[in-house]
Amino acid sequence: MNRISLRHLYKRQAINWLVTVGSVLLCLLLSPMRLPGMELAGIAPNWLLIWVVAWSIKRTAVQGAIAGVIVGLLQDGMTAPVPSHALSLALVGIVTARLHKQRYLQEDFISVALIVFVMAAFTEIMIAAQFSIWSAAIAGKYTATVSHFGKIWTYYQRVALASAIVSSLWAPVVYYPLNRWWTKMKD
Repeated sequence: MNRISLRHLYKRQAINWLVTVGSVLLCLLLSPMRLPGMELAGIAPNWLLIWVVAWSIKRTAVQGAIAGVIVGLLQDGMTAPVPSHALSLALVGIVTARLHKQRYLQEDFISVALIVFVMAAFTEIMIAAQFSIWSAAIAGKYTATVSHFGKIWTYYQRVALASAIVSSLWAPVVYYPLNRWWTKMKD
């Protein structure tokens, strides 16, 4: 390769990384925002989950897991370290990559929305399980009642459903521009 084409390649890769990191930061900044018309029952879209699904759909399970851990740790940095979002988003990255690799789902609007719906519900279930384990560990010397666990699971059923619905509806806003960009960068 000559120097000009090598320089062009590096510039192209730098721009690609800038767009990728910028999109993560934009999703991170959108996460705490509650804009009118964007929430359902007080629950906003899980922008970072949508980003992990968009990233993982055309990548390997390892790449999806790494992206999920990084994005999950960023989300933990903005919220609380307990429960950790890194574990659930890593599993989302792995499962999404495996679903696409097995050709169970296509890359159309319905499939992406369906993946985001299922993964949003899965993420909230994982977080509810972490809260249950964490509260049982804290209440170790006290008595953790069944009603306490029931309250956690009842609350997270509503959160999981609302998050899954609203995130799947907003998924194309993140997925399609990023997918077009990443496809263009591969060519």
